[in-house]
Amino acid sequence: MNLFLESLRSALASIRAHRLRSFLTSLGIIIGVASVITVISLIQGLSKSVTDQFEGLGGNGLTVRPHNEFKDVMRGKVNYLRFDDVEQLRLRVDGIRNLSPVFAPGFSEVRFTGMSATAQVFATTASYQEVNGRYARLGRFISDSDDAGARRVAVIGEKLIEDLHLPPNPVGQFVLYANEWFKIVGVMEKRGEIFGMSQDNYMIIPFKTGQSIIGNNTRPQLQITVAVRDLGRLDATRSHIRMVMRQAHRLKPDDTDDFEIESADQIAKSFEKLSGTVTLVMGGVVGIALLVGGIGIMNIMLVSVKERTREIGICKAIGARSRDILMQFLIEAVTLSLLGGLLGLVIGYALGAGIAAMIPDFPPAVVPWWAVALSVLFSGGVGVVFGVVPASQAARLDPIDALRYE
Repeated sequence: MNLFLESLRSALASIRAHRLRSFLTSLGIIIGVASVITVISLIQGLSKSVTDQFEGLGGNGLTVRPHNEFKDVMRGKVNYLRFDDVEQLRLRVDGIRNLSPVFAPGFSEVRFTGMSATAQVFATTASYQEVNGRYARLGRFISDSDDAGARRVAVIGEKLIEDLHLPPNPVGQFVLYANEWFKIVGVMEKRGEIFGMSQDNYMIIPFKTGQSIIGNNTRPQLQITVAVRDLGRLDATRSHIRMVMRQAHRLKPDDTDDFEIESADQIAKSFEKLSGTVTLVMGGVVGIALLVGGIGIMNIMLVSVKERTREIGICKAIGARSRDILMQFLIEAVTLSLLGGLLGLVIGYALGAGIAAMIPDFPPAVVPWWAVALSVLFSGGVGVVFGVVPASQAARLDPIDALRYE
């Protein structure tokens, strides 16, 4: 233990005596670790933000949407859900607590006193807010009576208030959409931006109002979000929904599904998998910088062995064993590499936090514990791998030759 502490003290003294050279030697490690931590912190921050967004759905949602492959769409073959699919699911699937059909009527321009804005407009039912966990901040959400009467009422997002220069509380104001006047009855809670795109640039109208706008001859891309009654039976409910949908669409046993069923956590897991792959690829690419840094450490350590040959000879002459010399130089290489890794860790976190703060509405950078652990372990590993050669060279020196070295 004393030998280890003495070797560590000697390594720190050597690094301190050659500050600039030590810094330049570990520069490759610093850049490598800083790059890895910057990339990982930004990706993990984004991933956490997306996961939080999907957690807003409660993790109990299933979404049924038409299944369309690109090649089929190019051939003009497009699958649709039907309006009566909603009632089929509502009446025939026991595991459903509530469901919310949603479709876009197809118009996107909204006007208010000479101002116009492009927004996502979709028609849905009153159950939308419970199923999706999104609620009105001002006023109220659309009601069942609004839907039954196909009333021209709307609930809008915060961004639309800004784009149309509406009053801060626009409840009671009228906006023009699809050549019809809609009375604003509520404003939804703000959700911010994701991937630089606002999630508040939308307007919600009653489901039957949307049907009356598109008429009977237009088939919208309808999707149905389902809140499952028992999470423990999520897979069973998914299978039941699939069976009912296949029967409703009169699909034969060998026909493929013309719809798809996704869960909220499935979408979040897909993004986590994607971000994990990106992190892995970026980590591998930037890891090359660590190897370059390791080669730099090895070169400088070889130079150091040459410079300290007489010192090694004196140590051996007064009783130091080869393994003591080996440990001393190995500890010096690992210490140099670890200090570079720690400095890179701090710089990487600062860069990640700075970049996240500079991009509007970008989620805060997050450095997971495993990234810190991997950085430290990898830095130490680089020091061991590239410090072995100069350390063993120093350990093999003959004390007589070393003392004669000029």
